[in-house]
Amino acid sequence: MELTTVWFCLIAVLWMGYFCLEGFDFGVGMLLPVLARDDTERRVMINTVGPVWDGNEVWVLVAGGATFAAFPEWYATLFSGFYLPLLLILVALIVRNLGFEYRSKRDEETWRRRWDLALVVGSFVPALLWGVAFANIVAGVPINADKEYTGNLFTLLNPYALLGGLTTTLLFLTHGAMFLGLKTDGEIRHRARGLAVRLGLAAAVVAVAFLVWTQARTGDAASAVLFVVAAAALVAGLLAAMRGREGWAFVGTMVTIGLAVAGLFAALFPDVMPSSTSAAYSLTTSNASATDYTLTLMTWVAVVFTPIVLLYQGWTYWVFRKRIATHHIPGAPVPTGSSA
Repeated sequence: MELTTVWFCLIAVLWMGYFCLEGFDFGVGMLLPVLARDDTERRVMINTVGPVWDGNEVWVLVAGGATFAAFPEWYATLFSGFYLPLLLILVALIVRNLGFEYRSKRDEETWRRRWDLALVVGSFVPALLWGVAFANIVAGVPINADKEYTGNLFTLLNPYALLGGLTTTLLFLTHGAMFLGLKTDGEIRHRARGLAVRLGLAAAVVAVAFLVWTQARTGDAASAVLFVVAAAALVAGLLAAMRGREGWAFVGTMVTIGLAVAGLFAALFPDVMPSSTSAAYSLTTSNASATDYTLTLMTWVAVVFTPIVLLYQGWTYWVFRKRIATHHIPGAPVPTGSSA
């Protein structure tokens, strides 16, 4: 197997890991005003992802860095053509991160509600725009002979891409609800499990429509198999949720998201960014790649450091594996000199 193919597959794995892990972070953030009845329950929901959200974001940083190093032409065309959507994603992630860090700095209801809004918006925008971006990458965008994107923002907001954004949003909402059912106890757990089933049914309808449309556009056999298995995993996850098996339900949505992303990359290969202007202008794993020396060096670095990162992140999830409930959340401090 050529190193260009190896690195295309590794980048696909990085995006699979990012969407599987950060996907439930986005889902939890978007569900804050839906599932929580008071500030204590909102704190429970935030604490489920508190120890892991920043580690989950590492996946997208590595994916971006790997794309830049392994396929510089792909990186240049993607980040110049998709500049505004990617900038909006970056700003939303920054706002969301500030929400995690700052909502507890003051014990004021107004202060916390504003940062809760930052968490909701900062989770919704990336959940939607990542789907829009990947749908456009798979479908193809206007690229000229100089490997430059010639469209505009409205070119990216086509019906197929918007359906892709709706698909990722609903899948992440379902994934987040499944995660909350797995990680919480008490009333939040039961509400999350019930909502996960309802969201999952909506996600299933939209996702099937998007994947069928994708298959009709690409006609790739490998992606078709992956899409079918992804749909089966979602159905299995919903059945597990109905039976109160939160662990298997969460595995089901994680497998669904992972295989759906894998299917998109399979449909894309050997292109990395198809041109809707002319197939001759498409960026491929061959004409967009770095030198063999660069790819070889990157491969050895990946072989050494990837297991270390995976072991550390796995250890983090193991340490914070227990359920959280409202009785684990300490009450607000009583001001000095007041009567309790």
